[in-house]
Amino acid sequence: MVEAVLIDLFSLPANLQNNIQGLLRNTLKTIEKCSSIPAPFVYVTCCQRQGDERNGEQESLPPALRDFQSLKKRLEVVRAQTTAAALYTIKQRLDEKDLSIIKVILPTLRKDLMKVYIDHLFTAVYQFEFEDLQVASDCKNLQIAEPRSEEQTLPTQDVALIRSEIQRYLESLPSLKGELTILRSSLIPDDIFLHGFTTRTGGISYIPNLSSCNLFSSSKRRDPQVVVKENLRRLANAAGFNPETFHRVKIDHANAVRIMGKTEPDSYDGIVTNQKGVTIAAPGADCIPVLFADPVRKACGAAHSGWKGTLLGISMATVNAMVSEYGCNVKDILVVLGPSVGPCCYKLPHESAKEFHRIDPTCVRLFDSESPYIDIRRATRILLESGGILPENIQDDSVTDQNQNITFCTACHPDKFYSHVRDGTNFGTQIGFISVKD
Repeated sequence: MVEAVLIDLFSLPANLQNNIQGLLRNTLKTIEKCSSIPAPFVYVTCCQRQGDERNGEQESLPPALRDFQSLKKRLEVVRAQTTAAALYTIKQRLDEKDLSIIKVILPTLRKDLMKVYIDHLFTAVYQFEFEDLQVASDCKNLQIAEPRSEEQTLPTQDVALIRSEIQRYLESLPSLKGELTILRSSLIPDDIFLHGFTTRTGGISYIPNLSSCNLFSSSKRRDPQVVVKENLRRLANAAGFNPETFHRVKIDHANAVRIMGKTEPDSYDGIVTNQKGVTIAAPGADCIPVLFADPVRKACGAAHSGWKGTLLGISMATVNAMVSEYGCNVKDILVVLGPSVGPCCYKLPHESAKEFHRIDPTCVRLFDSESPYIDIRRATRILLESGGILPENIQDDSVTDQNQNITFCTACHPDKFYSHVRDGTNFGTQIGFISVKD
């Protein structure tokens, strides 16, 4: 069942928009007649030309829409200077209403272009179907080029222009939820390493659970890659690293480690490097983003440590990679545990809790309950110390000076952090990042 209809008039000159008012009226009537109850929301895109913003909204509408605008609360005309701006505005409306099945009615010549915009601005959460707006029968002079066959694709240069348009628009958007904030550890020397842990502020992601500096996109979420890329660009500008030499782990909830400069595994939860200016990162939204720094050998690492990765020893696997690849001494390696879910909020089934109890009984609270509380940070610290990391070289929530603490509970601070435990499946993601300075 179609939940929303997008009628694309963006490319039509104003005189042609007026000429097709009969066709447009029939289209809207058909939508209303053929749709189930309630009728779908209807969005009409029009190009905002010089002077339009100074006119009243009704005055700038195509004549064919004025009656519908006054009669139907489910019809909205979206005027913008670019297609990217118009589509992003419509995307916000769809997300506000949790709509995802959209019919796009547009001139045939716009279909290939529109598909590129949609591929960049939307994820697989949304379903699109296309229908031709047969303007040629009413406006013969609109046919300025031969229609493409199904096998043809848009020229590379046209795709590049669309990407550039989208990027410029996203860069123009204001930051949400305040300024971008980066947490840094005093344990890692800032004359050798650039590092930090992100919070949720200062990006452009607007969907409540993802707002605002979400740094991960997937086919199951509504934040597209282009938005995450813009959030990363803003982070890179604030932190001082190059987003073109940025690498994050490919999560598998296991213990594989990537060595930068060598063949990249299909998936890995740890990553290490001694290359200057290369920023590596690990995400977290309850799982621990763990950073590693050896100021003697000038090498660093990052690991994503959820409960499975913790049990599989991802943190020590990252340490061992630094030792074997870069000749690091385990006693020189500094380790910082970033914001993550605390034992106050994190439960696991009893069978899984047993594995943490074996590491140390203090890692489990209410062990005899059906779903005990788990302290994955304490388990990580114990495993690191067992592997030779000095206790004073580990920073976590045991830091007594709270002004120096950065291992906040993500679930307890909705204003600062994303949390899978708290927010459910459509959650945002923060990261921990580190690099050896040039």
